[in-house]
This record gives sequence, structure tokens and C-alpha cells, in this order.
Amino acid sequence: MTDIEIARSTKLEDIENIASKIGIEKDDLELYGKYKAKISNEVLNKRKDKKNGKLILVTAISPTPLGEGKTTVSIAIADGLRKIGKNSILALREPSLGPVFGIKGGATGGGRVQVAPMEDINLHFTGDIHAMTAANNLLSSMIDNHIYFGNELGFKKVVWKRCMDLNDRQLRKVETGLSGEKRIVPREDSFDITVASEIMAIVCLSKDLKDLKEKLGNIIVGYNNENKPIFARNLKANGAMTVLLKDAIKPNLVQTLEHTPAIIHGGPFANIAHGCNSVIATKMALKLSDYVITEAGFGADLGAEKFLDIKCRKAGLKPDAVVLVATIKAIKYHGGVEKDKIQEENLEGLEKGIDNLYRHVDNLKNKFGLNVIVALNRYTSDTEKEINWLENKLSEKNIPVSVVEGWAKGGDGATDIAEKITNLVEEKSDFKFMYEDNDSIEDKILKVATKVYGAKGVEYSDEAKESIKMMENLGYGKLPVCIAKTQYSFSDDAKNLRCDNDYNIHVRDVELKAGAGFVVVLAGKIMTMPGLPKVPAAESIDIDENGNVVGIF
Repeated sequence: MTDIEIARSTKLEDIENIASKIGIEKDDLELYGKYKAKISNEVLNKRKDKKNGKLILVTAISPTPLGEGKTTVSIAIADGLRKIGKNSILALREPSLGPVFGIKGGATGGGRVQVAPMEDINLHFTGDIHAMTAANNLLSSMIDNHIYFGNELGFKKVVWKRCMDLNDRQLRKVETGLSGEKRIVPREDSFDITVASEIMAIVCLSKDLKDLKEKLGNIIVGYNNENKPIFARNLKANGAMTVLLKDAIKPNLVQTLEHTPAIIHGGPFANIAHGCNSVIATKMALKLSDYVITEAGFGADLGAEKFLDIKCRKAGLKPDAVVLVATIKAIKYHGGVEKDKIQEENLEGLEKGIDNLYRHVDNLKNKFGLNVIVALNRYTSDTEKEINWLENKLSEKNIPVSVVEGWAKGGDGATDIAEKITNLVEEKSDFKFMYEDNDSIEDKILKVATKVYGAKGVEYSDEAKESIKMMENLGYGKLPVCIAKTQYSFSDDAKNLRCDNDYNIHVRDVELKAGAGFVVVLAGKIMTMPGLPKVPAAESIDIDENGNVVGIF
């Protein structure tokens, strides 16, 4: 059976019953049908004095193009914890339409461990990302409208981009205002994918509606003739934007196929954005359960670093344990085994590629000071010889490991790691950030590049140097950095999988996200608007004669 067939054949519980398992009353739910609901942010206020549960971060080694199953493992662990009698909740990101119709497919797990209703979550869900797109583009239209009617604020340069939640490389750079109408000002513009937009980051990092409105007002949309910033609040845009986002800021409640509560909210990419679900959702989950399973996108050099250095710094959070997802195929991939041969048994490929796993463990354990366990997400192509080899290698280095078989067995395939996690969270840890607030922007970038990526140094374009100088002169030098780079390598070169030789990180530009409160660093050839592959997943997605969606994986 396909993932969508498994999800559709499972009888779900009414969402009110799921809510009652974690103490959410009916009055605090806004129902979106029988199986989805918005949770009132009053739930968090009502429990502000309650002790937090344990926070478990799920991350991964550097992935292959189709990913290594972090979401699948996260769901399996949450289900596994419930199997051993623990009160657990998932706190995950919302899927973006870009990957759904692109190369990776959906982001709701797979096999026997999924969040549901699967097709709803992967498509329009409760409309959060659409609302963010609308708020983003409302601001764009107000900027150009202001310029059309005389440019009272004196825009010399517009830096705000439009967005849409689909992969469309054609929109990376566009010309707008070409109608020829009197007074209209043609200009160069560009699009980001919505999940890389500052609006997405702001929603995910806001404490409440008031904080959301303030952060939206702090967005820098352009600069005047004196090179002073022009803010969204100067256009009086943040009020209307907040209205569009008033429901999007509320977390969404759904369930796993085994009826474990799942709060899914916010969906920034981790290669080009900060890669974590919302602060509100995470904090709410911590007040509603004893164990919260959350994930950060792509490898630990991206999602986990940003979770720790940005989200934890801003929200005052600290993981009690980290689960590092690994797969046999990914280790072989980073050992130089060709993509079409990574399902074949190959111990030599494992030997060459295991350094990628070791480096991620070292970063999390020795650089960030966290307790780590490796979750081997088992695939049907994995052989016993390969699994035994990996377990022995990790045992030699005293790295705890558990084979997770959630895809095939559901929560029963994750009870071993669930038991180990309950012990791991009780061990002492010494969590520390990779850099300090008072470090310069260049020092922050250098520390992440050298300590986390293992780079020799950092090289900057002239444009990047000028941008950094301007940001620090404007008083934004203390913001954390969000480095956008390829997910396939510790370096900024997607083809440099082994990272055996010395390399530098190449910074081509730096963008200030004053509303969200961080600096985006564009490294290598990374794009904030992805493109579709030669054969996009969209070609296989359809609707059958009974009105059922088919082809989402």
C-alpha cells in the first residue's frame, strides 16, 4: 500500500477526542472539520505556571536528495513513547507545496507512522501558508502603491520581495510595472518561496498577536536617499498584515495514525530559512505533555544549528536530548556510492561515508554540549550485515544507537529508542551556543563555518562586506545569523560530499531580517526560490473518479 492508501484506510478519532487527551477543552478549539483544529493561544496562557515537559530535538546527518526520514522517525518516537506509557506530543512544521509538487514529496511521515489527514496537511491544511503569502504580497503592493502616488517616504531602493509557495525558478528575478501607465514606476523585483520569507520566520518566532504586529512593523522594506531604512510600519501596513495572520498564528492540532496528538505549525525551510516550527507551538506542547518531539530540517549543520542558535536563544529553550537520524543509504551516499547503487550492500561505502555521521555527533555532543542518540531509520534494502557493522562502529565510540522500524511497524518499531530517550533526558548536559550575541556578524559566521561546518575560513563578496558594514552601522550587529547553504554537504558545494580537503565558505550576500530578528547569510549557489526537477512530483499527482487524491508520497 502507498502512504496515502495507508493513511486513508486508518480510522481517525474526532479531533475533540485528541484534544481531550492533552487537556485541551472544547472552548479552546476552532474546528476545521472532524480531524483538524486551531488551538487558542489562551491554552498557553492558562498553563504558564505548569512545569515544562522534556524537549527532544530530532535532526539528521547530511541527507540524500529524498531525505532520511526525520519526520517519519519523529512520529515513530512519539508513538513509541505512548506505547511505553508516556504522555507525548509531536510539534512539527507544516509542509510546503514546493517540495510536495517538486522532488521530495510530502512531509507527513510514511508507512505506518504518519500524521493525518495526510493529503489535507500536505496541501492547503488550515490555510496558514496562504495567509502568509497574502500578508507578504499585501506589503509588496503597498510599497509600489506608495511609490506610484508620489513616494513621500523617498524610496531609493526596495529590498522587500514578493513570494509564493511553489517552486518556480522563473520568478527569481522579474521586471514589474511594465504596463506603461502614467506615473507607474517599473523596477526589478524577485520572489522567494513563502517558507523562506520573513513573514514565515516572524510568525514562527512571535510570542503572541501583539508581538507579531510589532515584528511585522519592524520589517525593513527599503532605503531612502540617505540610506536610512524604511519600515513596514512607516507604510502603516503592519495592522492589515496582522489581520491576515490572526488565525495563522494559532497552532494546528491533528493526530498520528496511532492517535498521538500532533501540533503542526509553521514551516520554514532549513537550508534557506531557520527550519523550525513555531515557538508558540513548541511552548504549548511543553505545557501539555511530558515529552515533546520536535524536528529541525535537513542535516544538523543546518536545522539543528539554527534551532539552537536562533530559536533556543530567542525563546529561552533547551533540548533535553537530541536524536540524530541516520540511514545506511545516506552514509553510503556520502561515501561516494552512486545514487542508483546505494541500495546495494556496500561496507566499503559505509566505511568511507561514516565520517559524516561522526562529525554531526561531535558537533551536537562536544560543540553544543547536548546528549545525543543515533536513530538508524531502517529501510527494506538495509542488510543485517550493514546494520551490525554500523552498530559496532558506533559502539566502539560509545555513541548510543537504536534501530527504528516505524515505517513498517508503527510505534512498536520505536519502543527501544523511546525507552533509551527516557533515560537520556535525565542525564546532565552542558548546552552552549556556537557564538555570543556581542560577537560581530563576521565572527558569528566564522564560528559557525569553522566549528560546525569544519571550514578553513570564510570568503566574502564586496557586496556582502558592504551589507554587513551597513547592518552594524544601523545597530543590528547583535542579531543571530541564519546561514543559507546547500543541505547536501558541510561545505557550500553540493557536490563536495566527502569534505576531505580544506574548503572555505563563500558568502555572496547578506540580508537583514529586522522583523524576524536575524541576518540571512547567502552562501555558495543557494537560491531562496527553488526550481522544479526535470520530472516533478506534480506529474504523478491526480484525482481519481471518486474524488480521491492520488500520487502524493
